[in-house]
Amino acid sequence: MTLKPYTPRCLRALPHEILPAKLLQRLVKGSLVLGTICGISPLEIAVALPNNLIGHVPITAISESLTQRLQALQANGEKGDGEESGDENNLDDIDINRFVHLGQYVRAYVVSTIDESVAGKTRRHIELSLYPAHANSGLSEQDIVLNSTLMASVVSVEDHGFVMDIGISDSQLKGFLPRKQLDPSIPEENVQPGSVLLCIVTGKAASGKVVQLSTLVDRLGNPKHFPAEATTIDTFLPGTAAEVLVSEVHTHGLVGKVMGHLDVTADIVHSGSGPDGADLVNQYKVGSRVKARVICNFPTANKPKLGISLLPHVLSLKPKTTTKDGQEVLPTDVLAHSAIIQECRVERVEPGIGLYVNVGVEGVSGFVHISRVKDGKIDTLFENSGPYKIGSVHPGRVVGYNSFDGVYLLSLEKSVLEQPFLRIEDIPIGAVVSGQVEKLVVNTQGFGGLIVKIAEGISGLVPEMHVSDVHLQHPEKKFREGMKVKARVLSTNPARHQVRLTLKKTLVNSDAPAIKSYDELAVGMQAFGTIVAVLQHGAIVQFYGQLRGFLPVSEMSEAYIHDPKEHFRVGQTVSIYVLSFDPEVARLIVSCKDPSAFGLEKQLALKKLQVGDVVSAKVTQKTEDDVFVELIDSSLKAILPVGHLTDKSVNKTQAALKRIHVNQTLTELVVLEKNEGRRSIILSHKPSLVQAGKEGKLISTVDDARLGEQVPGFVRNITASAAFVQFGSKLTALLPKSLMPQDWHDKPNFGLHKYQSLLVKITSIDKELGRLVVAIPSAADQESKKPEKPADQAVNPLDETVTTMADLTIGKLTKARVRAVKETQLNVEIADNIQGRIDVSQIFDKWEDIPDPRRPLKRFKPKDIIDVRVLGIHDARNHRFLPITHRSSHAVLELSAKPSDVQAPSLPEPLSLEKIEVGSTHLAFVNNVASNYLWVNLSPNVRGRISAMEASDDLSKLANLERSFPIGCALKVRVLSVDKEKSRVDLSARTPGASHELTWDMIEQGMVLPAKVTKINDRQVIVKLSESVAGPVHLPDLADDYDEANPLSHSKFEIVRVAVVEVDKSNKKLRLSMRPSRVLNSSLPIKDREITKNTKLQVGDIIRGFVKNVSDKGLFVNLGGDVVALVKIKNLSDSYLKDWKEHFQVDQLVKGRIISLADGRIEMSLKQSVVEKDYVPPITISDLKEGQTVTGKVRKVEEFGAFIDIDGSDRLSGLCHRSEMADRMVQDARTLYNEGDRVKARVLKVDVENKRINLGLKPSYFKDGDEDDVDVDSDSDAGAALNGGADSDSDEEMSDIGGALVVGESDDESDEEKDSDIEMTEAPEEGLIGLEAGGFDWAAANLDADDHGNADVAEVPSKKAKKRREPQGIVDKTAELDVNGPQTASDFERLLLGQPDSSELWIAYMASQMQVNDLSSARQIAERALKTINIREETEKLNVWIAYLNLEVAYGTDETVQEVFKRACTYNDDREVHERLASIYIQSGKYKVSLSFVKVAFKIYC
Repeated sequence: MTLKPYTPRCLRALPHEILPAKLLQRLVKGSLVLGTICGISPLEIAVALPNNLIGHVPITAISESLTQRLQALQANGEKGDGEESGDENNLDDIDINRFVHLGQYVRAYVVSTIDESVAGKTRRHIELSLYPAHANSGLSEQDIVLNSTLMASVVSVEDHGFVMDIGISDSQLKGFLPRKQLDPSIPEENVQPGSVLLCIVTGKAASGKVVQLSTLVDRLGNPKHFPAEATTIDTFLPGTAAEVLVSEVHTHGLVGKVMGHLDVTADIVHSGSGPDGADLVNQYKVGSRVKARVICNFPTANKPKLGISLLPHVLSLKPKTTTKDGQEVLPTDVLAHSAIIQECRVERVEPGIGLYVNVGVEGVSGFVHISRVKDGKIDTLFENSGPYKIGSVHPGRVVGYNSFDGVYLLSLEKSVLEQPFLRIEDIPIGAVVSGQVEKLVVNTQGFGGLIVKIAEGISGLVPEMHVSDVHLQHPEKKFREGMKVKARVLSTNPARHQVRLTLKKTLVNSDAPAIKSYDELAVGMQAFGTIVAVLQHGAIVQFYGQLRGFLPVSEMSEAYIHDPKEHFRVGQTVSIYVLSFDPEVARLIVSCKDPSAFGLEKQLALKKLQVGDVVSAKVTQKTEDDVFVELIDSSLKAILPVGHLTDKSVNKTQAALKRIHVNQTLTELVVLEKNEGRRSIILSHKPSLVQAGKEGKLISTVDDARLGEQVPGFVRNITASAAFVQFGSKLTALLPKSLMPQDWHDKPNFGLHKYQSLLVKITSIDKELGRLVVAIPSAADQESKKPEKPADQAVNPLDETVTTMADLTIGKLTKARVRAVKETQLNVEIADNIQGRIDVSQIFDKWEDIPDPRRPLKRFKPKDIIDVRVLGIHDARNHRFLPITHRSSHAVLELSAKPSDVQAPSLPEPLSLEKIEVGSTHLAFVNNVASNYLWVNLSPNVRGRISAMEASDDLSKLANLERSFPIGCALKVRVLSVDKEKSRVDLSARTPGASHELTWDMIEQGMVLPAKVTKINDRQVIVKLSESVAGPVHLPDLADDYDEANPLSHSKFEIVRVAVVEVDKSNKKLRLSMRPSRVLNSSLPIKDREITKNTKLQVGDIIRGFVKNVSDKGLFVNLGGDVVALVKIKNLSDSYLKDWKEHFQVDQLVKGRIISLADGRIEMSLKQSVVEKDYVPPITISDLKEGQTVTGKVRKVEEFGAFIDIDGSDRLSGLCHRSEMADRMVQDARTLYNEGDRVKARVLKVDVENKRINLGLKPSYFKDGDEDDVDVDSDSDAGAALNGGADSDSDEEMSDIGGALVVGESDDESDEEKDSDIEMTEAPEEGLIGLEAGGFDWAAANLDADDHGNADVAEVPSKKAKKRREPQGIVDKTAELDVNGPQTASDFERLLLGQPDSSELWIAYMASQMQVNDLSSARQIAERALKTINIREETEKLNVWIAYLNLEVAYGTDETVQEVFKRACTYNDDREVHERLASIYIQSGKYKVSLSFVKVAFKIYC
């Protein structure tokens, strides 16, 4: 009976596009897919995709604006000492949560579907891009019509809306999103430059250059708004609504057409058939029209094809919801991740796929993948039978939720149900957990902590300071691997998969609350913490989570403490009390003192104190951020933030801090904030706020504000579009960008810094919402109120014509004294109180004037007097070049000492971006070095960048840019491009005609060029020669010695030298070489010559190459470029290679001789006899003669003898019986020899016909002195090295084969244990009757077969044998594969790798285990076979089931037979199994059992 794979009738006629779990197979690079954002981490976004897939968007693939912002921040962060970053405060703004939000629908572009970041390994990983240019790929201007959808990124924020980039190729089309078209569900603070949104087109401007967009869900998510005006199918990208004409309806999906010819499909999930149980056949009719939403495309399909969704939440582009207590909530609010569901009722079964179950949540189903149905593998599922049939109920656990499909993901596995934690997110901070020590961490300082396993797949780190309450001198003696411990969770970081634990008994056994956030704090609360840093003025105390507090030295003890390090240490656990805290500024002050000292008198004083009161206080302590004080009159403790010391700049404030000392009394302090519950008082020493407090003008509530009033405040925070100004009692007002002076807009952070004092005018008051909007008073108002300041007098000027600052006009010639020489500038003074700077770019006119290009300013010394000309003002805060009118306290004079500037009658016009032309040459000076660029100054106000590839013609300098091009060094550069919009100039320091302009037309054979490594794998190195030219360097072209050809020895972005070996301009293909002989003119010997298509090869040449392909014909070997040689199977080896493909793999280095060049085809031979001159052919069985002495290695030792592999042979093995091992009697051969022993043996008998070799090791065989002929390591009491000893009788337990062994394969390179050595003989010509071992027929074959039809094979003697017996026949069904067949477990495992579905091999493997009476291993192999053989190979599986039954009938119990029989009936035709089991009983002689069994079967089937 032939069994066919079962396919449910409802699936047999379905197009494969509508089957589930097919999307991943059809996703390729370039696919577009709709998804919802389901996770946001610091460096990437997780996107839920259809069919339970997850994609990942790196932070650099969200939008071009955001990427440029990141690059700018990185460049500013790498500036040298001569520059400061003006965007440092913006680093906090790069929070992905402010650019996208959870639940947001996006259209994504598939960048890749596999991750090759680990060399040699690939894993499934879907990388996406949200760039509009990618997500809108395929669209043209004509495709953008009313109601089409676009992915757009915010370019700028304007008063009435947002300018959007839509990335349409070859088009200047822009998008505009009016504010009134921004959906209320999108937080407005998330819409900033770099944000991305899925928008619907509402129209085009009259000019046709601007597209009007909307994100209103009522329009974007309304399927009635579909692009009816579309003229091409390209308009229908994922996210777009469509009207579909239904052409086919199946129970598992729906097929239709859009625009009459565009095929679309809705799969089992997105048709509603699977999770919602929709009856598609009755719900949809062929010829009807339905509204759908496109969710993906299939670019590799032969005809254009799209995937669609009919699910209501996808149609409306809203999150799927359910109801709880009458309220509409998200499904994750009803059943959270890791929740256990006691009853999951199976509603639908998809054989081979999984189960849809009812989890008790209205409108939301659960899905259990077949791999999560139970522990271990399950082959298939049945709708009407088995434990998981429809209607069955099981406990389950939530392991995920796909927000796009709207389905819970469940597991029914017992191990998952019992696991305490499934994710790090599930572990409560502060929880006490049991764990097991996995390993001890050792770092450069010694012991670093412990790794403790607390759940399956979850381990935590116990830092060294947390292993004990006391410091352990030898922690490794107390903790050992496998030791069980009780720990407490200190913190978790799911994004980084980190868990921190403590083993301190003080913390583990403490009943005190585990405080982990400011919400859990209360003044006076007592808790335990761990000191993580001891400072001069106090200590930092770590609690749970990320919560930290500051313990001032004044609060450490009632007694005076001079040095905290004398009393406290890092890692010490302390009991503290909360003194005060402020969540907004993340400030927590704790004390080791008893808080009961805060009595009634202080409580009344605190109540009496009001915001705006002016007080005096005594300094008790100061830190870098705060000054701790005690009020004079009430002894209340307060904090004076450093930013509130003055109204002036940061430097002035820091100078004021230095003048403050402990016990100093400070007057004129105004109470800025007061919190009685937290006992917190914040003071300010800013004169503007103190004056406002005295005059009663310090506003602290919205009711205090008056429209049009000018009030003092300070900067609380700065964003990209506004600043926030704070007043008393944390009252905050919004200062929009539009209400700032125009010249502030282009400054970094608008020229503001945190705590900066501001005078603002109240322009809007919303008392209901408690909001204020303020503006900077107009420049005219401020100028009218400012008294005119007299010009600053010059003190001790060098030039007598300079008496005041007013004399220093632009173009003024004067003298300056050098104060300091920096790498990029000279700091000078014109007078004692007038400072200036000379940029290095303003000193030299031409290259010849620079004596030392690496240190151009080397010749200048302090106090040198030089002639200078005034250029303007340099703002030291942000290093901007300003006109002379922009004077401020931060400004210094910008000067020039160029001879051409000084000698000219008037100031030449300065270099500007507008004057720079492509191709012009300039002097440039390095001011910053990044990993891939040099940033240089052409003038004080013009910066440029030089790509690492363009930095020099000398490649040796490019390996380390920082060392080769120090800050300040001079370069001759040429302008490559000018981008005025981005204020960027790209430069080159290479000679003209080099790589930047390199195009395919310019490339010639033989050229040697610099290149940058862009990608590496184990086969090749991809290099970039220019922006338009790139190519691979293959293994044969990496080195002159192929043994050193290793692509992984190179690193990404490395600069290398390559030579063009061959070029095909038509197909844009290059062959590049990095061989030293090519690129360096190296005179070193060339071990492997370079082969090109022009190389003349001759028959007989010996050459090496890399395997390019392993095919059924043989090997194809790459000799270089497109030159490939064929090695036929017969020419692979002198000896027979069973499963020869396993001996070769792609990229393997091989050596061969050319044997034919006929018809332009190169043929090689890898045979040693052909390649090597001194080749010695291996010994064959025909070469062996009786009495010959050989050497070998013991492969296996049994009680009766040893199996020996013969040296220099063609896989020959022989058996030495224990009676031939020594001249005395040997009872057990294992006492003399071990596996791997080297021996010398005498050939006693050679049976060429049966391929058996008998060997002898008796010392008497070598008494003629031939023991010196061979050098072997022998035991003094064994084998050839035995001296004397009595003759031994033959072993009665040895079989009649006389110690002979069938010649089989041996592994000379491995000493691994062989499970058996079975004598193998030829199978009978009439075919395989069955595989027997231990006296029974494994396959339960034809009962009428001749009892003597099986071939005779020697049986390995057992310990129970008492007399000789004739060996029983064993027919090995794998004998047809090889004349010798597999003899060992490793042989079988090796064969099964290539033939996992062969029941013959599996049954033979089972038989081999029974040869050594290992019933347990035979059962394990049977179970492995049933799990491994493909479900479609039902005949092969049936053979294994019958062999399994045969095994249990012969060796098992009635219970085990019954168990296997029931399982076999479940997965096979039960009638067939009944018949086969009856046959087994009859053959085994159990006639009574078989008779009763046949009667039962007769009743069932007849």
